[in-house]
Amino acid sequence: MSLLARFKKQQAEPEPVEVAAPQPDAVGRASTSSGSDEADVAQDKAIAKGDVEKSQDPYTEAKLVRVDSMNSSSKIEYKTMSWKKATALLFGEYVCLAILALPASYKTLGMAGGLIATAVLGLVTLYTSLTLSTYCNRHPDALHIADIGEKLFGGSRIAYEITAFALIINNCFIMGLHTLTGSQILNAVSEHGTCTLVFTIVILVVCFLGTLPRKLEHVATMGIGSAICMAIAILLVLIFSGIQGREPAGFEASDPVVIHAWAPEGTTFVQGFNALLSIIFLWVGQALYPSFIAEMRDPAEFPKALYALTIMEMSLFALVGAFVYAFAGQYSEAPAVIVLRPIYKKIAFAFVLPPTVIIGIIYASVVAKYLFARITLGTKDYSHSTTKGWIIWIGCCLSTWAFGWVVGEAVPFFGDLLNLTSALFDGWFGFIFWALAYAEINRGQLWRGQGILRRSETSFNILIAIAGFFIFGVGLYTSVEGIRASYKTGAVKAPFSCADNSL
Repeated sequence: MSLLARFKKQQAEPEPVEVAAPQPDAVGRASTSSGSDEADVAQDKAIAKGDVEKSQDPYTEAKLVRVDSMNSSSKIEYKTMSWKKATALLFGEYVCLAILALPASYKTLGMAGGLIATAVLGLVTLYTSLTLSTYCNRHPDALHIADIGEKLFGGSRIAYEITAFALIINNCFIMGLHTLTGSQILNAVSEHGTCTLVFTIVILVVCFLGTLPRKLEHVATMGIGSAICMAIAILLVLIFSGIQGREPAGFEASDPVVIHAWAPEGTTFVQGFNALLSIIFLWVGQALYPSFIAEMRDPAEFPKALYALTIMEMSLFALVGAFVYAFAGQYSEAPAVIVLRPIYKKIAFAFVLPPTVIIGIIYASVVAKYLFARITLGTKDYSHSTTKGWIIWIGCCLSTWAFGWVVGEAVPFFGDLLNLTSALFDGWFGFIFWALAYAEINRGQLWRGQGILRRSETSFNILIAIAGFFIFGVGLYTSVEGIRASYKTGAVKAPFSCADNSL
């Protein structure tokens, strides 16, 4: 039986629950008091209509009633996104420049090693994402990953704050990567037409303006355009790689292209694990999912988006990684456009620029919505077009983009730092969180008296948790070693520089 089916069965057969007293909101807002007649009436009406199910504590019920009542009468109704629009958001998030880093990972892991890693990590990501979907449907008051972190660790305020901090740092670093990558693309296309700082500021302003819509449904529309442009760019890379044949940029006749089934001789553990981290970073995006689900008209349909996404990703990742590596071999670099001849590189990069901007907007929107909800949820400013609400929203967007831009410019080893970010957060957001969610969903039905399938699934989730801790610990070590190697080889660039940084 699937996780979603088990969830529906459990909802149809609720277990006796222990009612706790209302507690203050995890983000500092007071919950609706149990003595409030207005809250009681609203809650009873919502439950009678089937909009809100009885949960384990009255605080959660009160929060649900408050959010639902605001949405039903507000000028800005958030829960309007269909599963098709959610799919567009996911496509926009995943069909990105990072896909073109796969050939470099395959160069390190080998053709067979790279394909196996891509497939295994994809299936694990699908499974944990389905667990996430089930968990979010069980806790419809969760608006973002910080709410999930709080619930998974027993309502801990500390867990909430740590998860929120991780969300902000993770997303802002990725936003900084996109301002930096945008400047690299503009430099490559224009042949360093102006100071690199000017290019980064141009990207910053465009991204900021694109983040201003307050509904993710609007961002999803941009995600469609992003996925189309990136798909064209990837197709061009494949075509140009085929036209070049086994003579990529930098090719030397004395060193012909060679491909390996497994990691080539001399590959170090640090190199191998960092290549694996790049693939993990490409698959793991669950930190954004709760924010997507929170704005869906029917959150139970989110698995449809997950299946569509996984089929697309698995095919695209394997094709790009294997095809480009087959032609470029040991010359493969990240991103793969580096191995194209100059004219081919410019043409492909022209289509990479829109996704670079839009994907940054997707990550920025999630962070800005978290900050905005923390400040305004429970007030008229959250759901109405008030002047104060728009000032706060614009401030959230501007501050997050400013922080991301500073990080992207100030950190001289940004690429290696991104591997470090992946090690710090992807093990938690992609693995550990959802093993814990599985344990909560199936509490009391994990081992004793259960069949072989349930016990096997429980064992599998234990392995997922172990893998998450392994990625966190070992990935931290290999990322730091990668940073040290960059310093030794002189790959570290000066911060806030006008120098040409084109790829």
